[in-house]
Amino acid sequence: MFKPLDGVRVIDLTQVLAGPYATYQLALLGAEVIKVEPPGRGDWTRDGSAPDGLENQHLGTNFLTQNANKKSVTIDLKTEDGLAALMALIKTADIFVENFRPGTAARLGLSHEDVQRARPGIVYASISAYGQDGPIGHRPAYDHVVQGMCGIMRTTGTPETEPNKVGAPYVDYATGMNAAFAIVSGVLEARRTGESVRLDVAMLDTSLLLMASLVTNHLNTGATFKASGNEAWSQSPSSGAFETTDGILMIAANNERQFRDLCRAIDHAELLDDPRFDDPEQRRRNVPELRRQIAERIAAKSADHWEAVLDLAFVPAARIRSLEEVLHEPQIQARELTRTLEVPGATVPLHMPTLGFKANGEAVGPNTPPARLGQHTDEILGRDRDG
Repeated sequence: MFKPLDGVRVIDLTQVLAGPYATYQLALLGAEVIKVEPPGRGDWTRDGSAPDGLENQHLGTNFLTQNANKKSVTIDLKTEDGLAALMALIKTADIFVENFRPGTAARLGLSHEDVQRARPGIVYASISAYGQDGPIGHRPAYDHVVQGMCGIMRTTGTPETEPNKVGAPYVDYATGMNAAFAIVSGVLEARRTGESVRLDVAMLDTSLLLMASLVTNHLNTGATFKASGNEAWSQSPSSGAFETTDGILMIAANNERQFRDLCRAIDHAELLDDPRFDDPEQRRRNVPELRRQIAERIAAKSADHWEAVLDLAFVPAARIRSLEEVLHEPQIQARELTRTLEVPGATVPLHMPTLGFKANGEAVGPNTPPARLGQHTDEILGRDRDG
């Protein structure tokens, strides 16, 4: 089994999406992740909509998504006994992860310095909206707020409809991935040097890195970017969104080979002999006419037809699908992006995410369901839960 973090203990004080998703990935990599939650309520994503059979069980869908393979311990960090219990756990740990608003951990007595004194050589990771420094580092935020801050909404949609939020909390999950990458890197560095590593992961930073090509282009050339609908980033006239008889087809014919193969595949090879289109510079000068001629051919048949034809021609293309449609695609089944687990109380096995890659040809997924609130308190702390 692929368990590169086997034997590593993680103290996880994170809640909601980004932090728990980061530690979820560590758990799938074999780490023992101890999720520390406040008594009574726990991570607030435990509440909310839940699968059939888990209503009012504090196992909401958002919680189930990124908390399998973890252990749950309840500790009241606002009491001396609670803080002492946590510090005892920290002394046994390799990694400490928190996503409080900057300054909160220090007020609780859980700053990097505090934790490092208890456990020299520990990897200490903080996940926040804007980072641990800077003039707005103190501000709280959620995914949609950061989307508004980072500029992505001004480039999403059309000039008539922007600004538009991306439809999923992608900044949260990308930040979780970024944090997991940082933490694994920190573990290697701590082992190399024997010293503690302080990691500072921010949602805003991550959101801008997701737009790295726009950021560097603007900073290096002064270029600005506006909403361009469904057009390709390459701005190639033979790429982008094309209407078919039953939906929209996304095509990427960016280079010369792809353009020529596209023309042949749509039975419009005469475009290759037209002096208006015989090289990239000419095509850029005659975008409307070239686009019109390609679009007319594509519009005559179905999206599925063209997807199959262009696949044979090695021209990247895909029919726009709904989430429901793509999740039933054989390719998704082959990639094993989720794994089903039996969750006590649920009427059917529930899907949980696997890691975003395969290792040695196998998907890496969870094997134990998300824990009930405080399920492992007695086991981990070695004392009566109410004592």
